Amino acid sequence: MPVHTEKRIVYYLPEQMYLLVADVEAYPDFLPWCVDARINKRYENIFFADLMVGYKLFREKFTSKVKIYPQVNRIEVTYTDGPFLYLKNHWAFLKYEDHCLIDFYLDFEFKNIIIQRMMRLFFNEVVCRMVQAFEDRAKSLYGTSKNC
Repeated sequence: MPVHTEKRIVYYLPEQMYLLVADVEAYPDFLPWCVDARINKRYENIFFADLMVGYKLFREKFTSKVKIYPQVNRIEVTYTDGPFLYLKNHWAFLKYEDHCLIDFYLDFEFKNIIIQRMMRLFFNEVVCRMVQAFEDRAKSLYGTSKNC
């Protein structure tokens, strides 16, 4: 599967973006194709989240282990159960002048070869829409920055 890495400057604070991405249970409110999200186990800096993704008749649930590092505004996600061979994802939110530099990484592969082939066709569009959805969510939560 192609790997997506992206660095993007947004006009919000790193802490704001970190809190937005760490709020997994809100994903169905704004993230395309996310139809349900629940945290099923929570520890101090680790939680296990079940996400249900869907498009038309396709629906799949998967579980991820999410490590949060609030002191450094970093989130690391690893796959534990579901339709993937593997899933690796991280977000880092770094101070850049008065803004936030987002460092985003995503790599995954489905077990089902048919789904995997379909995903390859739409991978870039899917990832771009997901990343944009987080930025749009920031705008709805925090307003348009005066620096924009």
